[in-house]
Amino acid sequence: MSEMAADKTDTATFRMEGRCPFGGDRIGGALGDRPALENWYPHRLRVELLHQNGLAADPLGPDFDYAAAFATIDFAALKRDIKQFLTSSVAWWPSDYDNYGPQMIRMAWHAAGTYRIADGRGGAGTGMQRFAPISSWWDNGNTDKSRRLLQPIKHKYGNALSWADLMVLTGNCALEIMGLPTYGFAGGRLDAWEADNATYWGPEVVDMGEVSSFDDMVNRDKRWRGRNGDADYDLENPLAASHQALIYVNPEGPYASGDPLASARDIRITFTRMAMNDEETVALIAGGHAFGKSHGMVPAKEIGPPPEMAPMEAMGLGWHNPRGTGAGRDTMTNGIEGSWTPDPTRWDNAYLENLFRFDWEQTRSPAGALQWKPKDAGAPKTPDAHVPGQMHDLMMMTSDIALKVDPDYRRVCEKFLADFDAFTQAFSKAWYKLTHRDMGPKHRYLGPEAVIEDGLLWQDPLPERDYELVGEAEVAALKRAIAATGLTVSDLAFTAFSAAATYRDSDKRGGANGGRLALAPQKDWAVNRRAVPVVEALRGVMTAFNDGRDDGKRISLADLIVLGGCSAVETAARDAGIDVAVPFTPGRVDTTQELTDIEMFRWLKPVVDGFRNYVDDEFAQITRQVSPEELFLDKANLMTLTAPEWAVLTGGLRALNVNHDGSNRGVFTDRVGVLTNDFFRNLTDTDLVWEKADADGMAFVLKDRASGATRFEATRSDLVFGANAQLRSIADAYAGSDGHGRFVADFVKVWDKVMMLDRFDVKGHRRYGAMAA
Repeated sequence: MSEMAADKTDTATFRMEGRCPFGGDRIGGALGDRPALENWYPHRLRVELLHQNGLAADPLGPDFDYAAAFATIDFAALKRDIKQFLTSSVAWWPSDYDNYGPQMIRMAWHAAGTYRIADGRGGAGTGMQRFAPISSWWDNGNTDKSRRLLQPIKHKYGNALSWADLMVLTGNCALEIMGLPTYGFAGGRLDAWEADNATYWGPEVVDMGEVSSFDDMVNRDKRWRGRNGDADYDLENPLAASHQALIYVNPEGPYASGDPLASARDIRITFTRMAMNDEETVALIAGGHAFGKSHGMVPAKEIGPPPEMAPMEAMGLGWHNPRGTGAGRDTMTNGIEGSWTPDPTRWDNAYLENLFRFDWEQTRSPAGALQWKPKDAGAPKTPDAHVPGQMHDLMMMTSDIALKVDPDYRRVCEKFLADFDAFTQAFSKAWYKLTHRDMGPKHRYLGPEAVIEDGLLWQDPLPERDYELVGEAEVAALKRAIAATGLTVSDLAFTAFSAAATYRDSDKRGGANGGRLALAPQKDWAVNRRAVPVVEALRGVMTAFNDGRDDGKRISLADLIVLGGCSAVETAARDAGIDVAVPFTPGRVDTTQELTDIEMFRWLKPVVDGFRNYVDDEFAQITRQVSPEELFLDKANLMTLTAPEWAVLTGGLRALNVNHDGSNRGVFTDRVGVLTNDFFRNLTDTDLVWEKADADGMAFVLKDRASGATRFEATRSDLVFGANAQLRSIADAYAGSDGHGRFVADFVKVWDKVMMLDRFDVKGHRRYGAMAA
């Protein structure tokens, strides 16, 4: 080889050795980069969402006991630390009026204000304001600074104090230092550890690559039907906020129209969807606006991207403001500038007094946002938040003027104007409800300031048990008495599951405890009709048992309903050749109709319940954007089920025929009421083929591939376990020759889990949420 050739070879070798080790000189993506499954197959059922925020994401591990850790905190010292911080301004983000209180009230309010009654999602309970998408919503501008200011306190108390509890407690402390007697505070909120990629926040799609300013995210065009003021004006379920990326409503009015009456309509719809009545709505708005100021010194187009889009060096802080110091006098949040009252750090009635005393005219903030100022030049002024001696006009938002022009809101305002003590109490209680609405029953409440009283209907109160619990001997006798009624395995299992199936982990509501299956409105729901005679028969068993004892032991109807289901599962397993003991934990109590808020419980009524093969008649007749199987997945998530638990529970319920109407849809077995794995075996049998039974693809028949003979009927809630790849892989695990024993054992476990979902009175019954002392 010539010297020149050798040089070329060496150079080529050098170039090859310097190239990317993956075999190319370009890297186009890495784990999670798009396009991904949701881009290629946007209609695929995302079963993996059931495994969000699991133990694998939790650095504290499965054995961490938050209740025990929280109990080690010197609560009085913690509050002193927070209150000292609130009046200690720092240079990098100076406080308005030398008081961080108003800023922290906003942070806590916006953390809690995402709650919605339709599905119980949102709220302050898991500290989701720390994560996308909520962290980067337009309405949460600069809440990232509030949490960063609190970080030294969080580090001081460590894992004994969750971010979720700290944010709400800080809001309470802020109210207290400014003169409001708060109603109470309960700890017990468990932090999430990852972003929420599952909750449906609305149909509006924003291409963040095209967002030029952070207010471009605000959008409302797809969530509403009709126009504001129309008879059919309606907000899509399960949404509550009037706009994408807002907590409640646009403060400038719908479409920034400046129309107070139109704003009042949006306020009523959104606050009602967030479980607030008119009095609570007025109390929260008027009470919250008694403090602090709004910020609008800089046009939104000049503000940098939100935290989730900020550059690496920003370290999780977003909305960079290039004007001046970027903070203090130059702060920008929602674009409206000014304060509502002459003394923005003191609890008083000045907000309502000035709103009604003066006439107001529209004007514009320095950022260009529409707002209102008094027409009377002699109206009181409000001090500048940072320059001593400088005064400004008072400010009102369109959503404030709405309280004055809406007749019903006006009546509430006039009541509060005439009675400041009533206003104080109403705001204190509404704030407590706002910040605790998603926490569930009182057994989850921690700390010396937790208010536990049965008069708060939104807590779904339960009476205290005043009798002794049954033991093993009594349970055995009760099982014999239940068997003597002649109730079938299917009916008993259906009734027990129906009692438990209302539970939703989003706000810890529903479940079998309380025996509300026997009360309005649940007893009247079409999906529960099959349970009515069963409940009456079990009530007879309860009466006979309780009347026949003089030892203080009693059984509640709620316990008896669950026990009937547990006994049915044992019988069904035994008939399938497997002896099992289904756990039963007594202690449920029966509540009363007076302690049941019928209107609030109506929101727990299912539209689709795939477990019982139920589709509401109205859902079946309307134009749908959501399939039954998507709502089935949604329900599995609300019940905290994993994908295997979802599948095995459904397979067992089909074997027992827990269909709401007793039909044979999805009951892929000739041995109904026997706990077999026939559902999975026939679902995955390659000798069988499925065909549509209607034009919409909602009903199906299973036919023998060779003969064409019909074997079974089904719905989408049945076929999804064979059509979806992830669910089918689980079905295979239970359909095989070794699957039956595993199936029965796993079904018993998930049955017990479902029956115990709401038993927060039992210490440690679940890792997530069990807060019993």
